Amino acid sequence: MPHDPYAWIEKSLTTIHRADWYRSVQTIDGRPGATVVLAGQEVINFASNDYLGLAGDERLIAAAIAAIEEFGTGSTGSRLLSGHRKLHRELEKAIASTKQTEDALVFSSGYLANLGAITALVGKRDLILSDQYNHSSLKNGAILCGAAVVEYPHCDVVALKTQLSQQRQNYRRCLILTDSVFSMDGDLCPMPALLDLADEFNCMLLVDEAHATGILGKTGAGCVEYFGCTGKPLIQIGTLSKALGSLGGYVAGSSVLIDFLRNRAPSWIYTTGLSPADTAAALAAIEIVQQEPQRRAQLWENVRYLKALLEHLPNLKLLPSESPILCFQLPNATDALKAGKYLRDAGIFAPAIRPPTVPTSRIRISVMATHQAAHIEKLVAVLKEMGSGEW
Repeated sequence: MPHDPYAWIEKSLTTIHRADWYRSVQTIDGRPGATVVLAGQEVINFASNDYLGLAGDERLIAAAIAAIEEFGTGSTGSRLLSGHRKLHRELEKAIASTKQTEDALVFSSGYLANLGAITALVGKRDLILSDQYNHSSLKNGAILCGAAVVEYPHCDVVALKTQLSQQRQNYRRCLILTDSVFSMDGDLCPMPALLDLADEFNCMLLVDEAHATGILGKTGAGCVEYFGCTGKPLIQIGTLSKALGSLGGYVAGSSVLIDFLRNRAPSWIYTTGLSPADTAAALAAIEIVQQEPQRRAQLWENVRYLKALLEHLPNLKLLPSESPILCFQLPNATDALKAGKYLRDAGIFAPAIRPPTVPTSRIRISVMATHQAAHIEKLVAVLKEMGSGEW
């Protein structure tokens, strides 16, 4: 009797359901913002990476519409062959100016930027040292490139130095990979110490600024600026889809690095260029970030206010955070789902994050500049109810 080669998929889904790891999408209506309509219910939105509230901004919308009217809806092909527009280059120059690097290269997503950069820079004769809490795109880029991959304990500089001392001499090139803001915890990487190790052991350092771009640093240039590391030799990756409210990713660095990636990064060479609308919206967002520092200031004021109120909830197990991402841990996936549902029923949209995305289950709260004090107070009131055991 013939076997069904696809039968394992249903069994695997059953296992996912049993572990409370199953995921499904939730439909949002209308524009993104501090409040959204989720499956017909208006809720306060603490589930978004739209930190500055730009994804629904009229100026980004107008820029996108104008680009569509002038250039059409798609880039039609790889930028090397058929897809390049002057608009793409304008965006790359704007990113390089913001990051104070010699040049930048725009990809169709942040995930593709990480895959392309890592697979172009290292290969089978090389070593990658990767923070254990790194984003999936960094981890998969490391696997795809074929290099030897060693994960070091989260933000543990001492352990990283030990691994470098033991292994660096055995490989041609070495690349250290880290998020700058860890998206499911909210803490920051020890960037100055990582740069020192990279220098000591002749390593390249790649930092993913996805959740730092637009919000950290004096001008919003990210963690590199925040830590005073601007101008240091490193590879900066980021997205245009979070604080900048659009879509796409970038690599910023030396002109030699960017020229090399144009010729060797497969996820840039063989992928259709970013759409005109997304490109124009990102350009508009960068201009707003530069011209309206008060938007960033309001975000951090909201973060401070929420943290101050949460100090009065001692039963809440908050993870350390230096970003607008605040997470509180729960014992297991079942409890996380239960907490997420309680919040949702109370008008709060804050997702349950479960393994294998994270090692421990949690609720992830993401603060926006456009949250009002009443939104934050409502969240804390609901969390207080949960802490008193009413759920």
